[in-house]
Amino acid sequence: MAAQFGRRLRRGATTAAVAALAVAALSASGAPGTTLVTGSGDPQASGSTPEPDEGAATGNSPYYTDLPPLNTPNKPGTSTNLPVTGTAESGIPASVLAAYKKAEQALRTGDAACRLPWQLLAAIGKVESGHARGGRVDASGTTFSPILGPVLDGRGFAMIKDTDNGAYDGDSTHDRAVGPMQFIPSTWATWGQDGNGDGRKDPNNVYDAALAAGHYLCAGSRDLSTAADLDRAVLSYNHSDAYLRTVRSWFDYYKRGTHEVPDGTGAVPPGLGGGTDPSPSPSGTTRPGSKPPKPGGGSKDPGPKPKPKPTPPGKPAGLENAGTGKLTATAGDAFAQRITVRAEDKSGEPLAKVSVTFTITSDTDAAFEGGRKTAVVRTAADGRATAPALKAGEKTGMFTVRAAVTGSSLPPVSYTATVTARRADAIARTGNKALTAAPGAGFADPVEVRATYKGVVAAGVTVTATMITDAEEPAENDKGPYFKDADGKPVRTLTALRTGADGTLELPKIYADDTEGTFRLRLTTEGGATLVVELKVEASAPTTSPSPGGSPDAGATPAPTTSPSATGTPSATASTRASTA
Repeated sequence: MAAQFGRRLRRGATTAAVAALAVAALSASGAPGTTLVTGSGDPQASGSTPEPDEGAATGNSPYYTDLPPLNTPNKPGTSTNLPVTGTAESGIPASVLAAYKKAEQALRTGDAACRLPWQLLAAIGKVESGHARGGRVDASGTTFSPILGPVLDGRGFAMIKDTDNGAYDGDSTHDRAVGPMQFIPSTWATWGQDGNGDGRKDPNNVYDAALAAGHYLCAGSRDLSTAADLDRAVLSYNHSDAYLRTVRSWFDYYKRGTHEVPDGTGAVPPGLGGGTDPSPSPSGTTRPGSKPPKPGGGSKDPGPKPKPKPTPPGKPAGLENAGTGKLTATAGDAFAQRITVRAEDKSGEPLAKVSVTFTITSDTDAAFEGGRKTAVVRTAADGRATAPALKAGEKTGMFTVRAAVTGSSLPPVSYTATVTARRADAIARTGNKALTAAPGAGFADPVEVRATYKGVVAAGVTVTATMITDAEEPAENDKGPYFKDADGKPVRTLTALRTGADGTLELPKIYADDTEGTFRLRLTTEGGATLVVELKVEASAPTTSPSPGGSPDAGATPAPTTSPSATGTPSATASTRASTA
């Protein structure tokens, strides 16, 4: 990965030594920015710069140490009156320049006291990514392929273990700086913004990244019109004196003037090729149409412009469904189907090693194995990537799973998954003792039932209990046995009762009014199982209630009862709930 970053330097002595020589040369030549450079070497070796007040946005990943040309850009008027011509280095690609200015305008409205200048964003964007590789972005401002820093595994760089499960950087072991402004994933998770209004926060989008960088630089009560606060802001981005000097030099250079160039034609730092760039250039060359700077100046190269190189094979052109069937599962169960997509290039050929991010959206408690809502999987040799097993939660209904090429603006593939309620196809009492009560008293024995589905106990199944009339088409009875709600008032229908882990349910206590006779209690389950239980109210019935658990007949084989909470004893909605009192 080091080759991708050209003249990027490792932290430490190398950075300090080279940067010091570069600054010394600038000072001697009178190059722009020399009066803004303070201190020397890396912050570990110098106490001349203010301490940053937060962790580095980039994880102190490497950056480009190239300094501005010695000549000042040809700039008539103020910084808002941009010239149409100028040196290659003073040209900023149109979309990237628009992103910097849009971010400045947004902060001018949202945090006016910060006084963020767009030229500071431009300076940071230059040293972090060469303005998104010379403006290689699509119409929405998203880079054609992710811009990734080196793996932050402690080998020459900081040690930062994975914080995003590879969602942004494709690495589930260590983090990497991502995008035109090189945010590490953990910082992006806090500071990410939607700068282009597409509803996404994408670190590889110049509008999103520029606005996020602006908010990050303005953190706290900073006023970037003051030198001290500006220095603190830059050091918070990458805590290095050499980095501060480099950014300050480009900041001063862009304040003296710049101009807009078409996207994809900006000057690119030498060596910014290969890696994740879909159209690499040899070290020391520039993108097609850009103007390579000469050492010490910005004059045009008298030689012919390099011819555009064709995009090499291997760039994903899209994802397609790879045979995933209907996604349905009962609450609490795993989905039988696994979501599978296929990545292909523009000719329709499968692509291997493409990072695909699967994301569960919508209001659901379903999750991938391990309880995750997001999973990153690389495609195999046949171009296929299969998501981890998906498990339904207790919430029923539909939700969506999206699969997208990680860090890409390509359209995602969406899948609809459905969670159905737990069901029972049979329900029966656990005992057969007659249920009787005297008028105005409580029934001595509780009603306990067990639900099954295809012969197996059905746990967590919803049950409705209703006292019904004896008519040909039964309705809720307005007399006879009843339950009590939380306020002690009679109710004759209970909903949302639920069987326990062993499939059993003990109903709340039942009471009799003053009407004698034989009455019916109907129980129905999710899935269509039905049971009708007889309840007798007669003067000769016993009036003393046994222990709350009750007991079935001697000839019956009782099942263990569950606690009121486990059996779903209802809460207090007046028309449908009952008390266990």
